[in-house]
Amino acid sequence: MTHRRNILSALAVAAFLLPLAASAQSTPATDLSPEQAGRPRAQKLDEAVKLAKDFKFLKEGVLVVGTTTGRLPFAAYATDTKTPVGNAPDIAQLVADSLGRKLELVSTAWADWPLGLQSGKFDVVVSNVTVTEERKEKFDFSTYRNDQLGIYVKSDSKIGPIKEPKDIAGLKIIVTASTNQEQIILRWNKQNVAAGLKPVEIQYYDDDVVQRLAIQSGRADAYVGPNAIAAYEARDGKTRLAGLFSGGWPLNAEIAVTARKGSGIAEAVTVALNAQIKNGNYAKALSRWNLSSEAIEVARTNPPGLPKN
Repeated sequence: MTHRRNILSALAVAAFLLPLAASAQSTPATDLSPEQAGRPRAQKLDEAVKLAKDFKFLKEGVLVVGTTTGRLPFAAYATDTKTPVGNAPDIAQLVADSLGRKLELVSTAWADWPLGLQSGKFDVVVSNVTVTEERKEKFDFSTYRNDQLGIYVKSDSKIGPIKEPKDIAGLKIIVTASTNQEQIILRWNKQNVAAGLKPVEIQYYDDDVVQRLAIQSGRADAYVGPNAIAAYEARDGKTRLAGLFSGGWPLNAEIAVTARKGSGIAEAVTVALNAQIKNGNYAKALSRWNLSSEAIEVARTNPPGLPKN
């Protein structure tokens, strides 16, 4: 009997792993080389250089950029285990090129970037930082991406576009506990129930693999989370985007290059980013990490941020 249970257990594990293996084979290759031959590069932009003339760079001819190196598509280590690669380094490279400077990336923990920036460890930070009114008291911002949450379903799901709260009524939805997206889905669900619609069944998973299997097996209908990560994982064709909304719903939220307050570089960075949006380099920097859905039309300096609390 024990032997039979062991066989069944092994078969179950194999059944779980086979879809993952197929997914890995079908996922487009990611360039994790330290050379990053496919990274878009920019020409020196005199207007940006002029705007940054009063900024005190840490190193002559260099732009030192702090970035959190933990997870793609934002940033992770290359195959040499020391060079940060990802969308944040790509954006940082375009800014450095525009300023006529060599790029130096410094990996930092997420919790450490504010102090590191204020203490002068970096010139700027490019690390998926959302603009908030509280942060604007200490930092200047140059926006480069929309901060969005995505609702992803199985690629062959019959679920149509999800554009408003009523579209999730009756669905089995996966969210991560104690997150902004959980609070949004809870508010949507409360609104739906009050309107007499079917309630949402919310599911929680601690393991990303189990979460993906829940979607593929039909135990869950959809996953709601940071669009950048979900979009990158969707490259394998197993899931598709069903809905996209602001990470600050119902308010807009934007990701930005972050600088010390009043340091004098933010406007130069904004001009540099807008030049790259216009010439197409920006679009390339997003598309190579499957982030085109989060593109902005124009970079802005210190736009309205998410309100306190």
